[in-house]
Amino acid sequence: MTSEYKTTPGAARRALWLSTIAFTLCFAVWTIFAIIGVRLKQELGLSETQFGLLVGTPILTGSLVRMLLGVWTARYGGRLVYTLTMLAASLATFLLALARTYPETILAALGVGLAGGSFAVGVAYVSPFFPPDKQGAALGVFGAGNVGAALTKFLAPFVLVAFGWQTVAEIWAAVLAVMAVVFWFSTEDDPAFAARKAMHAARKSFAQEFAPLKNAQVWRFSLYYFFAFGGFVALSLWLPRYLIGAYGFGIEAAGMLAAAYSIPGSLFRAYGGFLSDRRGARRVMYAMLSVAVVATAILSFPVAAPVFIAVLFALGFVMSLGKAAVYKHIPAYYPRNVGAVGGVVGMIGGLGGFVMPIIFGWLKDTTGLWQSCFMLLFAIVVVSMTLMHLSIRQMNRAANTPSAVPAE
Repeated sequence: MTSEYKTTPGAARRALWLSTIAFTLCFAVWTIFAIIGVRLKQELGLSETQFGLLVGTPILTGSLVRMLLGVWTARYGGRLVYTLTMLAASLATFLLALARTYPETILAALGVGLAGGSFAVGVAYVSPFFPPDKQGAALGVFGAGNVGAALTKFLAPFVLVAFGWQTVAEIWAAVLAVMAVVFWFSTEDDPAFAARKAMHAARKSFAQEFAPLKNAQVWRFSLYYFFAFGGFVALSLWLPRYLIGAYGFGIEAAGMLAAAYSIPGSLFRAYGGFLSDRRGARRVMYAMLSVAVVATAILSFPVAAPVFIAVLFALGFVMSLGKAAVYKHIPAYYPRNVGAVGGVVGMIGGLGGFVMPIIFGWLKDTTGLWQSCFMLLFAIVVVSMTLMHLSIRQMNRAANTPSAVPAE
């Protein structure tokens, strides 16, 4: 962001922490079917295919809507769009408690998915509050709201057992609605939007908003995030099944290991943002992809369970760093189009979390190898690292000096 955007430290802190809390609650709502979906499957007598569609619908819609929400944030301001997104997701979650048939439940799930779109809103809202040398850390802290998934996994089962799945939906909806009200009355417009509003600047056309999408660089960022975020989410969903099938773990142990994998992987995203500010996002990306190449190569072969767990956690750690590094690039390269570019990158990453578990299952059915999922991830990492290295070499040649190249 340029120096024309002025704000106070207090406003920036409120924007960051309230956005992070809001995103944590949105993520908790977004993943609500991870818990109540099991009970719904029993009550509605769903097939495995119907169950998979139900659980995946919020992930899919939450990913697809990110691009549009990101653009709306740039046009109408993050404070308004964030608040309305939370209220809409809250209403859909409350209506979910009233659903009695499978079609009604799917319809409600489409609305619940709006909660996942809040990520694109938060990125575009938070980044203008901070100078470029602090945006990585700020967006890393905000992205740590992914931990909301663990919040649902830990709390929702107790509510479900005691009061039923409908109560889970009602409580989650109420909490999100309260957060929307708190957010609206406790924050202010981001300085970029406030400056445009004060100058009565004309809104960009949609063609102008999406103009950067013509750049191959945006799609490289999307590929990196497809692996770092989409792969992380996919492994979080696939891990219990993998541990049970490949190593004979019980469901309790597999579930605990999956939770243990998810929580640090979310929280370390903040550290990834800090490193991206201090060391450069390009270095963090190189480190992430280098470790990921080695880790996925090892996991592509049968290994002992302790080795598998150790390497997997190392992979999850660097994925978290990579998630932050990707989003450090966006306000640096596209300060006027954070909403559109951030929305597209987030959409592609979210789609990775939806598509990859399906591909994992197909690969297992086709090859009979549990390790086939890591073979796929290895291929994605190799392609990502190759494209990144070639693009940086090309920029270096164009600039005629490495020091003149921005830290991709």
